[in-house]
Amino acid sequence: MKYFGLVWAGLWRKKTRTVFTMISIVIAFLLFGLLQGINQGFGTAMANLDVDRLYVSARTSMTDGMPISYLSRIRSVPGVRAVSLWAYFGGYFQDARKPIPAFATDAVELFRVYKEIKIKPEYIEAMAKTRTGVLVGEALAAQYGWKIGDRIPIGTSIWTNKSGSNTWEFDIVGTFDASAYGAGFPSFYLNWSYFDEARQFGTGETHYYIVSVQDPKQAERVSRDIDALFANSSVETRTQTEYALAQSQLKQLGDINFIANAIVGAVLFTLLFLTANTMMQSVRERTSELAVLKTLGFSDTKVLVLVLTEALLLCLFAAGLGIAVAALVFESPALQKLFGDFSMPAIVATMGAGIAVLVAFVSGFPPAWRARQLNIVDALAGR
Repeated sequence: MKYFGLVWAGLWRKKTRTVFTMISIVIAFLLFGLLQGINQGFGTAMANLDVDRLYVSARTSMTDGMPISYLSRIRSVPGVRAVSLWAYFGGYFQDARKPIPAFATDAVELFRVYKEIKIKPEYIEAMAKTRTGVLVGEALAAQYGWKIGDRIPIGTSIWTNKSGSNTWEFDIVGTFDASAYGAGFPSFYLNWSYFDEARQFGTGETHYYIVSVQDPKQAERVSRDIDALFANSSVETRTQTEYALAQSQLKQLGDINFIANAIVGAVLFTLLFLTANTMMQSVRERTSELAVLKTLGFSDTKVLVLVLTEALLLCLFAAGLGIAVAALVFESPALQKLFGDFSMPAIVATMGAGIAVLVAFVSGFPPAWRARQLNIVDALAGR
């Protein structure tokens, strides 16, 4: 702290250049924080997925239907604790551009499979007794102002009912809290039996079977047994753990980790040259001033440290500001709605600080070494 005034004065010798360099570093580390935060957040979410839950879909495609007769056969596999189903409904309320994650299911079994969902037992009983009943996530109900007892029209771009309409009417019989599974979790459930009876086509088919196993250590064995049941049948199955299913869905978007690292790497590589150029110009403009410092008794090493500290202060301050802005963006309602309850992992801030130190050293060492090697006579003579 003894020489902080010298470092600060050198850093702000050319205010405009320093400000624009800082802005560039802030933007670079804002991008780093957002991309790596999302990347790390996905990794954390994947690591927290349930290991005792399996998803059965048609081998050809997740959107192809499987016979409902598979349900009892899957339930008979040793090691299976509970089985439910999902049939994609593709619903929307009032505006087709605002879809609702709606699925037809067996609610009684579904809430045995998804143990972390919080729901009152009386709501499950009401669902079983009400043919047109639906259970709605609390967040979705709050979004549209729905309450228990409401009768709501839900449109669908896929399923026509037997009356020839794409609008179905349902009665809300209960709500549930599925926040443990994130914002993208299906939050609108209708009775599969009613849906199957009322639709014009696709009768007797569903898109997923969700299986809860008794012992997570037996998950792979149960997966193999389920697929073996339907080998060489008209609709063969693919059984995956929750982790494997999430991975396959993410791969449809591309290699998130590679994309994030490639973009950040390119930005930081460019930033390295920008910061190095700033420091080189700063040292070049202060050649005589640095020579005066040496004349006053500053050693070569001390001058080198002063220039390096200047680069470190520039990079760390701007990088910290960029990471802080990225952390605030993660708390924004828009991003929370898109990715769920994400917050920037602490490791991202640590990585950012480490990269900022590295950029400061690599970009600041050449001009710092140049300052160390200055000859006092030549520098004061302008040679």
